[in-house]
Amino acid sequence: MAALLQLEDGRYLMQLRDPKPDIFYPDHWGCFGGAVDAGETPEQTLRRELREELELAVTGAREFTRFDFDFGRLGQRKVYRIYYEAQVANADYSRLVLHEGARLEAFAAAEILSQPRVTPYDAFAIWLHSRRDRFRP
Repeated sequence: MAALLQLEDGRYLMQLRDPKPDIFYPDHWGCFGGAVDAGETPEQTLRRELREELELAVTGAREFTRFDFDFGRLGQRKVYRIYYEAQVANADYSRLVLHEGARLEAFAAAEILSQPRVTPYDAFAIWLHSRRDRFRP
């Protein structure tokens, strides 16, 4: 589960992941989020992760898209990543407390997509989200 957190001015809140070699994409910019625990819904995960990572109580989040990854040929299982979109008020942004990751920063879509170290699936989700109007009939 991941959150596309967007400020009132359209910038996306991103986390610089810790430089730990045992995590996916260490020292890369990515969306906030995490794994769904047993007995938890993705929506509950969204609320829990954002409270734990940012002390953010998110309201009005909506599912935006879902990516499915099949790692069967690598001897692993299928996994998914659901992206929720949520607005963050400027007042809430100023009160965020980072508890996970090396840094928190707000980027315009074009700016984050031009960074050399962004998790690829999160970059694709941001690209889709920032251009979502072109996909609507």
